[in-house]
Amino acid sequence: MNAMVRRGGSSSEMESVITLPQIKVISDAPGIARDKNDNPLVSPEVIVIASFAQRSTNADALVQVRGISPLTFEIRKSVKLYRGRGFKPGLPELIVGKNIPIIYRGFELGAQPHFGGRDWTVVGIMDAGGSAFDSEIWCDGVLLNQTYKRPSSMCQSVTVRLTSFSALKEFKEALTNDPRLTVQAERETEYYERQSQMVTTVIRVLGFLVAVVMGIGAVFGALNTMYSAISARVREIATMRALGFSEGSIIFSFICESMFIALIGGIVGCILVFPINGYTTSTINWQTFSNVAFAFQITPALLIEGILFALFMGFIGGLAPSIRAARLPVSVALREL
Repeated sequence: MNAMVRRGGSSSEMESVITLPQIKVISDAPGIARDKNDNPLVSPEVIVIASFAQRSTNADALVQVRGISPLTFEIRKSVKLYRGRGFKPGLPELIVGKNIPIIYRGFELGAQPHFGGRDWTVVGIMDAGGSAFDSEIWCDGVLLNQTYKRPSSMCQSVTVRLTSFSALKEFKEALTNDPRLTVQAERETEYYERQSQMVTTVIRVLGFLVAVVMGIGAVFGALNTMYSAISARVREIATMRALGFSEGSIIFSFICESMFIALIGGIVGCILVFPINGYTTSTINWQTFSNVAFAFQITPALLIEGILFALFMGFIGGLAPSIRAARLPVSVALREL
């Protein structure tokens, strides 16, 4: 498990500053795992925001550039290089998340983007399993500080790999009780979950509003279809009532018909939505002031929810017409014969 250390009181990495003496104290804290050479798995990291042109609109967007240490890939074992190689310390080389070449111009493997007054070379593309790192650019932290004329003894955060899940408590207590430090520590996953909370909420609210509007339209469509069906089948309904079918049977049959029509619509909708599965786009994350890319994933659970939503809309839309059909006076309806 990984933990992130930031300056006390900071809500994000951009607001944090940790100095070299503090990094050394953090590295000696209990609970930190070590590599085969007995070095603590600690990665001081530098964060800057750079502007790059998007492929779709050619407009500039802000991207988070992370300066890392050579131990980062051993600390973040979920991040894998699937094309190219790692950068060489001290050289202006970049490793980009898999979403970066898709969203921004000039970040293909071997490309040479220019930012911070320096030409860089993309030497690797990484896969972070759909996490925020897929929308970041990584390079040597020391060189990134030099490029942006920052003190080499300063970083924004420190990421550490702990020996176990339970080691976080001991690690946090050691940092909190050390008078040389004014820092806070938390699980890395919790930090990124909180940082993406605003974007996630906006997307969910917009999705909910679209679903409500489309659902209202679907209900009116079902009402119109079922009222038209009832008007065309008055004699059929009257005959069924005369033969002894109860009101409940009539209501049930028309609701089943409405839900069957809704089921067909739901299946067609699921088929039509498949082309956007895996489609990648980006939006601004107001908590980090940088763009974050995300991909739409059409999962079996979402398809089932969509079918159930369609059935519910069919039930709501067919209920009133069904009740009306069941309450048609038999004598009046039979006059249509």
